[in-house]
Amino acid sequence: MVKQRCTRTRSRHTSRSRRSPRKTLTEPAIFAKETSCECHAPHERLTIAQARLGTPVDRPVRVYADGIFDLFHSGHARALMQAKNLFPNTYLIVGVCSDDLTHRYKGFTVMTEDERYEALRHCRYVDEVVRDAPWTLAPDFLEKHKIDFVAHDDIPYSSAGSEDVYKHIKEAGMFVPTQRTEGISTSDLITRIVRDYDVYARRNLQRGYTAKELNVSYINEKKYRLQNQVDRMKEKVRTVEEKSKHFVYRVEEKSHDLIQKWEEKSRDFIGNFLELFGPDGTWKQVFQERSGRMISYAMSPRGSPCNSPPRELSPLRSPPSPPSPPSPRWHSARPSASRSPSPPLRWHTARPSPPTSPKGASKGASISSMSEGDEDEK
Repeated sequence: MVKQRCTRTRSRHTSRSRRSPRKTLTEPAIFAKETSCECHAPHERLTIAQARLGTPVDRPVRVYADGIFDLFHSGHARALMQAKNLFPNTYLIVGVCSDDLTHRYKGFTVMTEDERYEALRHCRYVDEVVRDAPWTLAPDFLEKHKIDFVAHDDIPYSSAGSEDVYKHIKEAGMFVPTQRTEGISTSDLITRIVRDYDVYARRNLQRGYTAKELNVSYINEKKYRLQNQVDRMKEKVRTVEEKSKHFVYRVEEKSHDLIQKWEEKSRDFIGNFLELFGPDGTWKQVFQERSGRMISYAMSPRGSPCNSPPRELSPLRSPPSPPSPPSPRWHSARPSASRSPSPPLRWHTARPSPPTSPKGASKGASISSMSEGDEDEK
């Protein structure tokens, strides 16, 4: 019977969740009033065994978790997630202490109480936020908000003159432990800011905050601004170095490609050169053929060309006769009238052939006739 009842409860819960989306995912959590419990029956506290079975059917299990939640971080969210998932049907109520109580018992906060309230309202695991929550949980407060269980880490929390403010809750069987997230806490975040105070002061000065707003002296302001300028110069130098490295890398890549191409071209050039001028190359064969031809031409030269004109005597004149011996002195110097003086001899060479044109032929004939006429007259 108990198992059947548990399965019915789970099926009803899943059907409700399928019908309407959770308000915590679409809207911020509500602020607590007198009480947010909708059940009209007298409130009966549940045991952990009953709560893990998903009973009772008419209401969820109301779990309370309190804290300061200053600089809300992932460690806070993980603790609330664990509290939300303690039982199948959980209604998570988160109490946030005011600035007055926190400054009195723990210390100064970075965020104001209103900022911390809003941070909790927008956490997806929170169903309700209690403002100005008490530092210690009294029975009337537990009764007022119908709280079944209180969720917190199991480390004793000593404060307000008590070794553990949750001691009476643990004794009443209402305490459910959660696990802390190591490596992150509000104190750790503040320690980082204090440790690197100069860095964050310079950061905010660079973002437009004044020295008065940062509570920084005039000398420190000038020092921080000078350091900011130095950092900007270093950043520029670093950027130039990165660009130059990138440029050098690209040049190396291109030079490597050029070297590879040059090697390929040089191999082709050497191969072509060896094909032409090698021991068995084409050029050697051509040279041997040409030298053989030249030797053959030198050994058996050709005759003179047949169309060259021969040097021969003119048919018009006979070869010159030897000169006559000189006359003696007792002879008369005056020649006899009967003997005519012989004409001077001329040595004629063969004339070039006349032109083939008719005009040239006629002109040559006229010239030859004129020369014959002159000779006859003589």
